[in-house]
Amino acid sequence: MKIIQTVLERPVIGAILKHRFIKFGSVGFSGTLVNLGVLYVAQEFIFSWVDAPATRLNLSLALAIFCSTLNNFTWNRLWTWGDRRESWEKNLFVQFGQYFITSWFSIVMQFVFTNILVKFFYYLIANLISIGLAGIFNYLVNNIWAFGINRSLPRDKENYL
Repeated sequence: MKIIQTVLERPVIGAILKHRFIKFGSVGFSGTLVNLGVLYVAQEFIFSWVDAPATRLNLSLALAIFCSTLNNFTWNRLWTWGDRRESWEKNLFVQFGQYFITSWFSIVMQFVFTNILVKFFYYLIANLISIGLAGIFNYLVNNIWAFGINRSLPRDKENYL
């Protein structure tokens, strides 16, 4: 039992294994579905008129990532970190800005990895792998910064992770 408690107390490992991360993963899964759905529709229909395959893929990725980022922010704000609302001193747009900045690195990772992996995998599979690679970083930074607890308020360790 002591070993499990020690592992859970580690910042990174403990955060991954906590309940909040499961919510984050569920939201991420819904965002993945939005991302893949919009990517498919954009690639096959909306931007089908674009002849250059790389340009069409990048336009489709941009639209898919924007839609999934908006989906994820909304659900993370309402559900994953909804219990922290009273500690947020920032308005919706500031928090979305922080969320987007936090997600920016993940977005760049997704773009880069998808464009690399598309040489070896079908574009939807390449994108799915890329989303998974960026997810853990995104959770950790959002947990601390975008949806973090106001440091001036007493902190409930149970709700921190």
